[in-house]
Amino acid sequence: MAKDKTPVDLEITPRDRRFGRDIQQKRWWMNNDPVATAFYNALSVTFPRGEAYFIEAVKAHREGVSPRLAREIRAFVQQEVMHTREHVAFNRKVTETGYDISELEKTVEESMEKTKDRPAIIDLCVTMALEHYTAILAHQFLHYKDLLHGADQEWGDLWRWHAIEEIEHKGVAYDTWLHATKDWSRWQRWKVKARVMLLVTMMFWPKRVRGMRTLLAQDGITGWRALARINWYLWGRPGQLRRALKPWLAYFLPGFHPWNHDDRALIRLADSDYVDALLPENREAVAA
Repeated sequence: MAKDKTPVDLEITPRDRRFGRDIQQKRWWMNNDPVATAFYNALSVTFPRGEAYFIEAVKAHREGVSPRLAREIRAFVQQEVMHTREHVAFNRKVTETGYDISELEKTVEESMEKTKDRPAIIDLCVTMALEHYTAILAHQFLHYKDLLHGADQEWGDLWRWHAIEEIEHKGVAYDTWLHATKDWSRWQRWKVKARVMLLVTMMFWPKRVRGMRTLLAQDGITGWRALARINWYLWGRPGQLRRALKPWLAYFLPGFHPWNHDDRALIRLADSDYVDALLPENREAVAA
């Protein structure tokens, strides 16, 4: 089995926060920018069903894991359940501003339908690939201040809170995969995870771009203008896909592990606002 590279002092800490229930959300809440708003809105639509899928994919392989990984899986599940709850609430606010997200939700449902009767190990591998993407984006949200600059305070806090916890649990699906494939050769493990990541990439980003175009069309931004503005947002400024390229490529390197890059310093810088929201058992641990 591959060597465990997860930091021995890692703490995965569920923070029970609720955002924006009683506020009036602006239509273009992200810096009054329809394109940036469309990016976050389109991404958020994927989370409720997507994170439920992640939970089940990881839980399906928890038998026989070490006590440490079992604790991390439990914390991962707690965090993902709360992320689902908050993005359901956020998506409801998006519809209150006048956007119709039914087409985006249908796309997610169709993707979930395709997972039925698929081998459980492939579901785990897909989860591992998408968790790498969420960890890349989470790092960006906390590291690059321009990404959430100008966001309505409540929604900027939501995305930063989500990012903190995505970084904390970024290795859980990967370590579960290493446990589940402990009898595989390194070549077999690499071949499957590389193919799955390529397939995930080929499907994930085109669907998000299509979702952004659907939302922008509701703002009267269509055709080549919409596509040009989306591409500039993703590849120019702020350039989230451009910035994601190097860490994405790292996934294919021999010896890759999510914790080869320990970016917990970003959590310490951003986490002070959430101490009061720790679940009771985690509050006691911090106090100790």
